Amino acid sequence: MLQELEIDNLQEVVNENELVVVQYGATWCGNCRIMKPKFKRLSGDHENIKFLYVDAEKLPESRKLAQVTNLPTFASFKGGKLVNQTQTNKEEILKTLIDEIANN
Repeated sequence: MLQELEIDNLQEVVNENELVVVQYGATWCGNCRIMKPKFKRLSGDHENIKFLYVDAEKLPESRKLAQVTNLPTFASFKGGKLVNQTQTNKEEILKTLIDEIANN
């Protein structure tokens, strides 16, 4: 299930969950809007992973965790640490990022 982060506390959420995948986006970002439903759909396939959407404009501290410079950015965290991040609008690349933590 996809959860939208409302407050700038991503570090806490990452520390409380073993596996986390984050989409960083913004309301003005067209590719972010295209990828969000795909990201949400993928979240239903992985019940053991916490899926979060972070508005990179509103939550700057959360944005720093993955050194976000372009949108959309997707980041994976395992055991409280950043594993990988990518900027993409391709679902296959996103699936690879998710599988990397789901299968290891």
